[in-house]
Amino acid sequence: MDNKIFALIDCNNFYCSCERVFNPSLKNKPVVVLSNNDGCIVARSDEVKALGIPMGVPFHEYETFIKKEKVVVFSSNYSLYGDMSKRVMDILSTFTPAIEIYSIDEAFLDFTGFKKENLEEIGRDIRETVLKWTGIPVSVGFSLTKTLAKIANRIAKKEKQRGGVFLMIDENAMNEALPKIATGDIWGIGRKLAPKLENMGIKNAFDLKKQDSHAMRRIFSVVMQRTVMELNGISCIEIEEAAPTKKQILTSRSFGKKISEYKEIEQAVAWHTTRAAEKLRQQGLRAGLIIVFITTNPFSKVDAFYQNSFGITPENPTKDTGELINLAINALKKIYKKGYFYHKCGVILTGLTLDVPAPATLFNETDPVKEKKSEDLMLSIDNINKKLGKSTVKYAAEGLNQSWKMRSTQKSPCYTTKWEELKRVR
Repeated sequence: MDNKIFALIDCNNFYCSCERVFNPSLKNKPVVVLSNNDGCIVARSDEVKALGIPMGVPFHEYETFIKKEKVVVFSSNYSLYGDMSKRVMDILSTFTPAIEIYSIDEAFLDFTGFKKENLEEIGRDIRETVLKWTGIPVSVGFSLTKTLAKIANRIAKKEKQRGGVFLMIDENAMNEALPKIATGDIWGIGRKLAPKLENMGIKNAFDLKKQDSHAMRRIFSVVMQRTVMELNGISCIEIEEAAPTKKQILTSRSFGKKISEYKEIEQAVAWHTTRAAEKLRQQGLRAGLIIVFITTNPFSKVDAFYQNSFGITPENPTKDTGELINLAINALKKIYKKGYFYHKCGVILTGLTLDVPAPATLFNETDPVKEKKSEDLMLSIDNINKKLGKSTVKYAAEGLNQSWKMRSTQKSPCYTTKWEELKRVR
């Protein structure tokens, strides 16, 4: 039986690369992308990394330095990034049907059965095709397990002389590469376990590979045993072609300003509920419980702290936005208190089930006419908003002004998802 062969394809500096696709003048210029509310730096181009600006730091701490170094700053544009991600993943699926979308910018592909001598050519073909069709640069790492493929990808990205593709298939390649990978950078280890391993003299992936997997299980867990086995080329983690069913859907954002008025918070809760319901229907699910939460800023030194949540169960599991909004508003009324300056609110849909109408029971009789009307209405709203843009049709409860919305002062256009924001050629 052939050894397993996995590839990890990772988009390079994905958010920054998306911005560069539609603004080629940014090539070779330092670029950062900020988190929601323009709070922290969540993406950096290689030029920014060279300047020594860390990942995840508050933007205001480096704002002066960023201006001095003429770094181009963008607010996060998740509509654009999500659509570009889908395009990349669609392309990757043409190389092999066994694909696991691991994150917005990463995917595992299973190339078991492919000739090993063809893999490097396939990797270069993947890079060229994705770059040509989307403008997004990617790195490709091949190896015998998913853990090793992660490491191979890291080396393909870091060592520029490899041209963005690295095969770590044979023992010599592994022995050369694994000592370069610190324990904290191994998939599944993380920063918390790394100090414990280092205290045991295990400082890199090569050191961990040499450990007895059963002994490591006794000291740590079955996850550590599996990692040791994967580093030795024994595949323990298969490709998950179908994403596992979610246990909950969460939509939440900090406000763009402090809010005390109930009406503004109600509009924000309705907006979050609408977004959550859209995700619910996209995934073919219904919700059996909706939870609303609100909180003031826990780090404020001047405002009193308060947080609370409340959940309501619908009569039947539902995917109807209007019904969920009514439940969410009722939940908000239970927890809202005057006199506080609120910082954030959100909605959680849980108790998720497949999209099948609840059967009638002695105590709970479903109305097929009402169910059909709801189905048709939701389908019509989703189709209109998909065709003409998000929130073309929306519920009045969401409000019109929405002054509570998060700051996004430097957001680029949604080039690929809104007709009115298409790139114009003069």
